[in-house]
Amino acid sequence: MAAIVVVVIVGTMGYVALGITPLDALYQTVTTVTTIGFREVVHFNSAQMIYTIILALVGVGTVLYALTLTLELVMEGQLGNVWGRRRMQRDIDQLEGHAIVCGYGRVGRAAAEQLANNGMDVVVIDTDEARVEHCPLPHVIGDATDDDVLRAAGVLRAKTLVASLNDDPASVFAVLTARSINPELFVIARSRTDDAEAKFMRAGADRVVNPQRLGGNRIAAFADSPDVVDFLDVVMHEGRHEFRLSDIEVHAGSPLVGTRVSETRAEEGTGAILLALRSHAKFVTNPDPDRALDVGDVLIVVGTADQVEALHERAHAQ
Repeated sequence: MAAIVVVVIVGTMGYVALGITPLDALYQTVTTVTTIGFREVVHFNSAQMIYTIILALVGVGTVLYALTLTLELVMEGQLGNVWGRRRMQRDIDQLEGHAIVCGYGRVGRAAAEQLANNGMDVVVIDTDEARVEHCPLPHVIGDATDDDVLRAAGVLRAKTLVASLNDDPASVFAVLTARSINPELFVIARSRTDDAEAKFMRAGADRVVNPQRLGGNRIAAFADSPDVVDFLDVVMHEGRHEFRLSDIEVHAGSPLVGTRVSETRAEEGTGAILLALRSHAKFVTNPDPDRALDVGDVLIVVGTADQVEALHERAHAQ
């Protein structure tokens, strides 16, 4: 369509330069490139004839190509898909702090659905258009190891990336590419083999998940403490229980900095129970009530949604 506009503008300007009025020039250009074939608006001299020949050879081919392509899109029902992808891309361009899931297989689909259920914006990347045909989430068709595809998914504005591609080498390369574009990204990688975990960490993954190992651990946990596992499932995944488990980082300037562990529950508007905290990459379970909180401490808490949100706001307050 842009080519058609260029042909019409250039054709009109050419006729104007050859001494024809603007309206007659536009009329002559349109009748020439559309092969309507009406008579010339004025008696052509040699220069005008030569220009018309050139315009016909260039312009008619351009117009026919564009019209043929448009007709093909309409006949095959792809025109709606084109506009749909454009609208979806505009929506993706407005996202910030979202999660990107690379690979929409069984693991990727489950991760994307759970993230969406938790209220997080999610963008899916997959090379197979048929696989994401019925995906309710915004998605980008392409290779997650490609810079342009990751940028189209908003990797520069994203908070989290999940690499769950068909094989470990592709996932490692996706992690490496995403990390090079956005060093602040929190990257989670799915590992199919044990020996690939070290490679993922060297590539820049913050966490590596092995579904087979997790499945085995889960089976063992059910055999040992089935009620505990059921409780955690309800709280962490199903969202039907009144309590929530959450991790909350204490930011600089927060009123929680310097307060004791025991005071986090006593503060008005909160009431979440502090189960553990992570300080300098080490977990401290059942921390000392007199221990003072510091910037960067991550609180592992349980409470109602309102309690957790209230504590989250205090931890991030400036």
